[in-house]
Amino acid sequence: MTIDNRSAFLVAVGDLVEPLTGRTLSQLSAQIELNNNAVTITVGSFNQEFKDQLTGLVERLVAQYGLGDIAITILTRVPDYLVDESRENLSKVKSIIAVASGKGGVGKSATAANLALALAHDGAAVGLLDADIYGPSVPIMLGVEGATPASPDGKVMAPVAAHGIVCNSLGFIIDSDKAAVWRGPMASGALQQLINDTQWPELDYLVIDMPPGTGDIQLTLAQKVPVSAALVITTPQNLALSDARRGVDMFNQVNIPVCGVVENMSFYSCEQCGHINHIFGKEGGDLLAKETGVPLLARLPLEPSIRSDADSGNPSVAADPSKPVSQLYIELARKVGAFVWSRHQAATDNVPIIEIQ
Repeated sequence: MTIDNRSAFLVAVGDLVEPLTGRTLSQLSAQIELNNNAVTITVGSFNQEFKDQLTGLVERLVAQYGLGDIAITILTRVPDYLVDESRENLSKVKSIIAVASGKGGVGKSATAANLALALAHDGAAVGLLDADIYGPSVPIMLGVEGATPASPDGKVMAPVAAHGIVCNSLGFIIDSDKAAVWRGPMASGALQQLINDTQWPELDYLVIDMPPGTGDIQLTLAQKVPVSAALVITTPQNLALSDARRGVDMFNQVNIPVCGVVENMSFYSCEQCGHINHIFGKEGGDLLAKETGVPLLARLPLEPSIRSDADSGNPSVAADPSKPVSQLYIELARKVGAFVWSRHQAATDNVPIIEIQ
């Protein structure tokens, strides 16, 4: 094994393409280290399928360049977006993903919960913040309704653990039977307090289930929290699309990148005969993506099990990650993670780190 072979091998590894971004490992600033008889590659998103594929590709390159017996290790380190050190309780959070919709009733909260669980499924440390002030539903969906966040010092709250992630919600604080009859400034203040007073642990991603709409609360979140990426949820029907357009525009106005659109309740497949029925219309998500210039990341079905799993406190990805609808959420999570990785590289304009020792 010569130095030239080792150098050529590292260049070839750097030229391997991450399929969800279409960019090479070098372009994504992946760290590639060759140390004696071991190669370690550090990527920027949790995607077990890609890591398995990458291992196979590197094994072929090891054989092609005659490197002999080389141990291959693939690690993940999510880019750290949060630069505002004054937000003490967010200092351990690397990336924040906002899940939003222009209107209610499009399945935003169920999507946010399953997205968080899908990110964790591939190995990420994930938190879920229920910022839907007027309709906090995360405690019910995660099966922790009635839980009380611990407060070590009486000032900050520790998030509640559920299904391998941690979460916090106004639903833990107010009476579940009482309406939050608050004007905009009061609601915005409550939300800021919830964000600032939660002592999040080390997290790769914090998913925020935003309230529907584009008013005071949404602007408070967008402007006060360093969001890495936003995901907009809609249904195919024209009414939802109109509001979703405004949601995309809001994020554009406050310079938060929209990683994509999710068309929820896209179709219903009859359990008996398999007939597909587009109850809320067809291809609305494609139209929204085309008009706004953001990609359509997923079409999620109108699936009875999504509702029943959430109602039982055991969302689909937690209930059975192998079933088809759970796989759709996992694919969505991988696309969102890839966007966060690629967007960080573009923002920082890093160069690839290639080391030979």
